[in-house]
Amino acid sequence: MASEELEKAAAKYATDAIRLDNQGLRGMAVAKYQKAVDILLKLCSLYPNSPQNRIYMERAESYRNRAKELQGQVTHLEASRTVSAVHPARFEELILSEKPAVTWDDIANLEDAKKAVEESIIYPVRRPDLFPLGWPRGILFFGPPGCGKTLLAAAVAREIDANFYCVDASSIMSKWLGESEKNVSQLFHHARDALRSGRPSIIFLDEIDSLVGTRTTEVGGEVRTRNQFLKEMDGLADKNRSLHVYVIGATNKPWTLDEPFIRRFQKRICIPLPDTEARIEMFKICARGLRLSPDTSFDEIAKLTEGYTGSDVRDIFQSAQMKVVGEFFRFGNPDDKDDSPRYISMADFRQVLAERRPSVSSEMIKNYEKWSEAFKGL
Repeated sequence: MASEELEKAAAKYATDAIRLDNQGLRGMAVAKYQKAVDILLKLCSLYPNSPQNRIYMERAESYRNRAKELQGQVTHLEASRTVSAVHPARFEELILSEKPAVTWDDIANLEDAKKAVEESIIYPVRRPDLFPLGWPRGILFFGPPGCGKTLLAAAVAREIDANFYCVDASSIMSKWLGESEKNVSQLFHHARDALRSGRPSIIFLDEIDSLVGTRTTEVGGEVRTRNQFLKEMDGLADKNRSLHVYVIGATNKPWTLDEPFIRRFQKRICIPLPDTEARIEMFKICARGLRLSPDTSFDEIAKLTEGYTGSDVRDIFQSAQMKVVGEFFRFGNPDDKDDSPRYISMADFRQVLAERRPSVSSEMIKNYEKWSEAFKGL
């Protein structure tokens, strides 16, 4: 049913928003909260007699309030953002340009990806004189959802103190109706103009497959928008211009990308599922500030989480923490500020993992491996 698909989409955007919110990426979280609210309000309008409407409205109000709260904290937004399904989107409303609160050390492992990014962005920014043939300005991150594509882009922006433009590519196609071509041009103009600050610019396009993916049918506006994007990318690739403007695209569905666009991204980097070593590093990051009992074994948790994404790992630690806090509220004395929940034990992790499966299937992993073999470009 259409209602079930819409509900799944709203749940996905809400989950992504909460994850980004927890990671301190406030502007990106606002965009995802907005999408969840839009879909929930659409559900209510399409199915006015549904018994679920009260729940949808409560969730929408909760996400709206959190988004408004985050808006008050974001100091580098070019314009205030309204979480609404009524008002048409303006260019400024779809651009998030806050300074990312993510560092290189927050990225566990991903050594191949880090190396490629260093060679393509960080080194040319530091010593452009060492690159007489220019450098790549288009970088594609592809791989399973929840493995660090957004975090990596944000960390790169902070590493080189860049002007950071975060755009949900699906919003370009769905909300910039009649204005898409002009606003793609305006986005790149803003990024180039910001170079006058003396800092490089990074345009991060999430879900880029919605902008440059293959389609069986296209309307004129979509064709013009895609052609404008090609034109802008080709302009950045002009080797006679030492522009420090970079486009980082992220996709969970690289096999849907149109081939003319694929070659505009000279670097095509797979962000894979974390291996054992990477998961242990993630455990250490997630465990910051948590109280773990001495019997907690990261090695055992690593064996139990084979095939889990980085986002899954964070959810596991969050669930374990919520479990002990829930017990504290039910059986402890939460009104006593000197009292605290018990330490998180290995048994808690085992119970959480018994009730949580990986979010990525083995079939999907095979698809990434197949596409990477055909198009990878480290």
